[in-house]
Amino acid sequence: MVFELTGSRLLAPHVGTSIFVWTSLIGVIMGSLSIGYAMGGWLADKKASANTLALIVLASSVFIGSIFFLQGGVSRLFNPALLGIEWASLLSSLILFAPASILLGMVTPYVIKLKLYDLEKTGRTAGNLYAISTVGSIVGTFAAGFILIPRLGSSNIIFLLSFILIVNSILLSSKFLKIKLPLIALIILIASANIYAKKIQAQNGFLDIDSQYNRIFVFKSNDYKSGRPTLNLTFDPFGTESAMFLDDNDELVFEYTKFYHLIKHFNPEFKKSLLLGGAAYSFPKDYLKKYPDALLDVVEIDPKLTELAKKYFKLEENPRMRIFHEDGRVFLNSTEEKYDVIFGDAFQSLYSIPYQLTTKEAVQKKYDILNDGGVVILNIISSIEGEKGKFLRAEYETYKSVFPQAYLFPVRNAENGDELQNIILVAIKSDVKPSFESDNRELNGYLKNHWQKDIEKDVPILKDEFAPVDYYIHKAI
Repeated sequence: MVFELTGSRLLAPHVGTSIFVWTSLIGVIMGSLSIGYAMGGWLADKKASANTLALIVLASSVFIGSIFFLQGGVSRLFNPALLGIEWASLLSSLILFAPASILLGMVTPYVIKLKLYDLEKTGRTAGNLYAISTVGSIVGTFAAGFILIPRLGSSNIIFLLSFILIVNSILLSSKFLKIKLPLIALIILIASANIYAKKIQAQNGFLDIDSQYNRIFVFKSNDYKSGRPTLNLTFDPFGTESAMFLDDNDELVFEYTKFYHLIKHFNPEFKKSLLLGGAAYSFPKDYLKKYPDALLDVVEIDPKLTELAKKYFKLEENPRMRIFHEDGRVFLNSTEEKYDVIFGDAFQSLYSIPYQLTTKEAVQKKYDILNDGGVVILNIISSIEGEKGKFLRAEYETYKSVFPQAYLFPVRNAENGDELQNIILVAIKSDVKPSFESDNRELNGYLKNHWQKDIEKDVPILKDEFAPVDYYIHKAI
């Protein structure tokens, strides 16, 4: 289970964390274990010995250690933009995790064969070994999720697993000690080099950090439009979650975040806001600066992101901002606060959308905690028309089923409905029709992007019991 959970973090930077990725990873590992069980039983019946078992364990350690070197090449070979998420995640899982899983699957039936000294205790022996194996999986699951991944990181866990398996193979047999000791030394050397390399990368502005919720990358680059240097934060290969100009911390990098200021047009008297999704806190910093009399609550599920924002993205404590580290839907379900505006920026990228925030039940919770005239401003990456726009259309209709009014504002191109881009959804808790013109030149520019064409009603609204979000959004690749 440690191997499987860590595998999800190794795949995330290359193919994301959608249901397709988890399906591929779990299916491949379970299928490989099944093959291993059959092969292990067949081999054990031919001739069972501790030395052969030691070789199987040793081989599994080598294949696990090799994942560190193979993952980059595999990600380039199986590009999700070319193959689709399903095939990219399936083929990547097969190459990286099947060989070691087959070998690990061979261990249990082989050990059972070695332990069968008394035929009258066959059932007890097999039962005890499977019980021990299951307990080990349970311990590994909790250890990986609660302790190892957020503290050691993915690559270090891979080296640790490989090292433990080599040690176990030595304990099983000393016959191949001359082979195993150099392997242990190599694993330690590579792990040490990996730790050193991460320190060097950190000094150069690149971080690769595992938290309880994400694999987080922080890196420097240049803005593609202005060429100005930026510090960026991302979770997967499909987008950058937050960025900050290194030469001017006060200006927003991403155009879509500037559309959040439409609140000045749709509810100019707002006093208290809620933001779902903090990441590196680019917009909260801008909000606190531009609206000195307004309050802001930020719900960010990952406390590590808040820690990184304070350390690298110049986030400072502010008495007008409260931060809640919990799931956005859990917060919506339990809060008794009232707000004038709810900003939504928790859809990390097109391929990492927490479906529990997309459903009618979640939208109803937002409606309930808004004051009269309150507004939701939600960022979605999608097209509007065609197969690529199914999720957007489902979410739009979901909001329309709860709010009296809902409007779309494509950020980049207000004419081409097939273009994949940031789209701002504005939902208003009022029957009074708004104007789409403003005396404010900046706001007027955003309002002109109002999508005025008819939107096809070809997908059902999203509900807790039926929200096939992953199946809609994978069409956009």
